[in-house]
Amino acid sequence: MAANEEMTIDDLRRVLRDSAGEEEGVNLDGDIIDVEFAELGYDSIALLETGGYVERERGVSLDEESVTAAKTPRTFLAVVNDSLSNGSGP
Repeated sequence: MAANEEMTIDDLRRVLRDSAGEEEGVNLDGDIIDVEFAELGYDSIALLETGGYVERERGVSLDEESVTAAKTPRTFLAVVNDSLSNGSGP
């Protein structure tokens, strides 16, 4: 995957598992795009860890407030993909 390639829900699933783990009893493989992170077992700290992982992997700089304000995978992906399309490097 190229650093500036749009991040997909499958990419996010992998990053969530790699950076913050997966809560027992939560199935990230289902239709989670509009499920709140709290329901998936992820708090703001987990989102910051995930954001940091994305920054390192993609070479992009993410606004911490926007990352922690993201309530669902859809909104998190919008934050990441907006930064990627704007070329917001570190």
